[in-house]
Amino acid sequence: MSTMSAPIATPEGRATRDSWRLPRYALRLPLLALHLLVSLPLTLLAVALPHARRNRSGGGRYDHLMIRWWSGTLLRIFGIAVVRRGEPEPGAVLLVANHRSWLDIELIHSQRAACFVAKSEIASWPVIGWVAGRGGTIYHRRGSTESLAAVAQVMVERLREGLAVAVFPEGGIRPGDRVHTFHARIFQPAIDAGVAAQPVALRFLRDGVPTTALAQGAGESFFASFWRLLGEPRSVAEVSFLEPVRHDGSGRRRLAEACRAQIAAALGQSEPARGAVEPPIDDLDPIASADASD
Repeated sequence: MSTMSAPIATPEGRATRDSWRLPRYALRLPLLALHLLVSLPLTLLAVALPHARRNRSGGGRYDHLMIRWWSGTLLRIFGIAVVRRGEPEPGAVLLVANHRSWLDIELIHSQRAACFVAKSEIASWPVIGWVAGRGGTIYHRRGSTESLAAVAQVMVERLREGLAVAVFPEGGIRPGDRVHTFHARIFQPAIDAGVAAQPVALRFLRDGVPTTALAQGAGESFFASFWRLLGEPRSVAEVSFLEPVRHDGSGRRRLAEACRAQIAAALGQSEPARGAVEPPIDDLDPIASADASD
């Protein structure tokens, strides 16, 4: 995948007067309501049917197809066109990605159904929590050592069942566009299950230029971000599935660094992560954030 050195639009651009924002809301709100009230129940019904986990003749499971369709449609309603580069690893794999927005989950799900690791508070969110639960989300209670061990065990079980598990090794949503340190502990389940870790590089572009305008800002809640992004101009999201990395016996830290290096290079960032780890804006990957010293 080619890299880009073009200047990056900053979140300050959000404050620019946009006369098309209200018309976008007028168009997208009815589509979003239709998607939630009609498409969501149909998707959940299709996922719950007895045949949902069977493989289609063309490959892939029926329930995974529905999850990808629902997520892809949601992104289109938000005015986001998804471009995929590379191919997701089939079968059991640990997907590891950089993290800037709650949209990242939908981006990955639009291309490859996976079980995400997330904070337990998400389970109580209206609609989102329900969908996440049906999609196989693995919840963790923050501050609980017992929960950390239990989540890691569930990750290993899901991987051994042949499923994909997705995590954000930076430890949560991070400010800016730089790829931060990948915490190594989150890679241990891949080693224990004997599967590869596949780096996934995520970025948003507007008018062909990388932008952070769709990233979640410091102090911005999920609901505030959801509403703001619904009125944003059309954008392109690149989802790049990079070369899978297998554990070679040199330790999980090397595995984490190899995955981070691939993502940083794909995004045009060749420098290694240095200095103190910046705190996440919103901790969606609590196992990783508990591992800052590893």
